[in-house]
Amino acid sequence: MKYNKLGQTGIEVSQICLGTMTWGEQNTEKEAHEQLDYAIETGINFIDVAEMYPVPPREETYGLTESYVGNWLSKRKGRDKIILATKVSAKAEWLPYIRNGQIKLDKKNIVQALDDSLKRLNTDYIDLYQMHWPDRDTNFFGKLAYYHVPDKDGVPIAETLAVLVELVEQGKIRTIGISNETPWGCAEYLRVSRKEGVPRIVSIQNPYNLLNRTFEIGLSEFSHREQISLLAYSPLAFGALSGKYLNNQKPEGARLTLFERFDRYLNPKAQKATESYVNLAKENGLDPSQMALSYVSSRPFLTSNIIGATSMEQLKTDIESINIELSKEIINQIECIHEKNPNPAP
Repeated sequence: MKYNKLGQTGIEVSQICLGTMTWGEQNTEKEAHEQLDYAIETGINFIDVAEMYPVPPREETYGLTESYVGNWLSKRKGRDKIILATKVSAKAEWLPYIRNGQIKLDKKNIVQALDDSLKRLNTDYIDLYQMHWPDRDTNFFGKLAYYHVPDKDGVPIAETLAVLVELVEQGKIRTIGISNETPWGCAEYLRVSRKEGVPRIVSIQNPYNLLNRTFEIGLSEFSHREQISLLAYSPLAFGALSGKYLNNQKPEGARLTLFERFDRYLNPKAQKATESYVNLAKENGLDPSQMALSYVSSRPFLTSNIIGATSMEQLKTDIESINIELSKEIINQIECIHEKNPNPAP
């Protein structure tokens, strides 16, 4: 396993992070614990969860993922060897069951969410606490265009950050991260930190894969110049880059077969690009999933690649991608495909 520094901290996280959003929906607790045990054996020390998980979110399953991880931590011990990340939900009318539908990134909500997460996770601190998405109306979750709606700005970033700084001082969280954020949002968190002389964000967890490289446009420079670690999620585009959905295939039990709402990676342009990437992998004797993951891991602005699997076979394949180094020729061919069909599924 390879390890990288988390932001400007001395914390080292594995370049492969174990994602968990299927646990409690597609995976049982027993399966979750099996994945965790195997991941730790391979050298992974970084686990990413969220209060909202599993996905798709439902009231009946809310918090199950954190509980599964908490039960595992209680049995396994060795909490100090694990870098544990979780997320607090921001404003969302589509989550009426979380804190009576009044969720937002203010002190009352963040404190309550963190305390609940700590209980479910059976721990007294979180290594990385992330804002799951912006509290304001902006472009994330597949939206590219930005439309200015100032009356939907939500809780100011300065107010949110002040709460997080208090929690750092109390020892409940070690570091602060953002997720699904924009360049302006990232810049504002940094501006407020400098102005107030308080702890800064260390990471940003955004989607990044062969079908969606929009992170490169406005955010990758922040990763380099400000040491804001990219924690890349959906590196396989919900499994689409494995090629298993090509030619209108619907594998039984697969995520995009079960939940058609997550179809953004299956539009015609995305399918065409996916076919090109899959063919490139096969022509070079590579597993398509491993090629896609290896490309993400090879990016100079990448700190950790968040994989997710519903079977042990998938998990082993994904983790093994860390040992694959793509040749310059293959990377050049990937770039050629990208130039012909850039970001078909943002």
